[in-house]
Amino acid sequence: QVQLVESGGGLVQPGGSLRLSCAASGFTFSSYTMSWYRQAPGKERELVAAISAGGIANYADSLKGRFTISRDNDKNTVNLHMNSLKPEDTGVYYCNAKHLILAARNYWGQGTRVTVSS
Repeated sequence: QVQLVESGGGLVQPGGSLRLSCAASGFTFSSYTMSWYRQAPGKERELVAAISAGGIANYADSLKGRFTISRDNDKNTVNLHMNSLKPEDTGVYYCNAKHLILAARNYWGQGTRVTVSS
C-alpha cells in the first residue's frame, strides 16, 4: 500500500523557518521524482519544488533561495527546508511521488498545513 505521510507543518512567524518531511512507503522510492506542492486558500495547487531520483532539484522561480528540497533514498524520505517565510507561503503543503516513466503511478500525501502569521 502506497503511503506518503507529511509532517512538520505548523504556525510560524514571518521570517521564521520550518522543515517539512515526507515519509514514503509501498513503492520503489528511488524510481520516483519527489515533489512538494502547496495550495493557498482560494488558489490552485502549485509546484514548490521537485527532486529527481538522482538528486537534481528544481524550484518555482519565486521560491529560489528560500526553499531547499532534499531526499534520502535509503530512508525513503523527502524534506523541504523553508527559510524567511512570508505570509503568502501559508497553505497546505503536499508531498507527491511520480514514477519516472509510468505516469499513472502518481501519488499524493494528505498534506500538512503551514501558517505564516504574527
